[in-house]
Amino acid sequence: MAKATFVISDEVLEEFKELAKKRYGDKRGVLSVAIEEAIKDWIRKVKKELENAE
Repeated sequence: MAKATFVISDEVLEEFKELAKKRYGDKRGVLSVAIEEAIKDWIRKVKKELENAE
């Protein structure tokens, strides 16, 4: 498993954390699960956009 560090705005982080907590509960590791889901969704979206651009 990889570990990464990112810099994002406080507002985006707070909203993301709030929504992750609402969706998955207040358990340890929830933020990592939500971040991985978000990244996977972004990857799918960009791949689809690039395929349609060809």
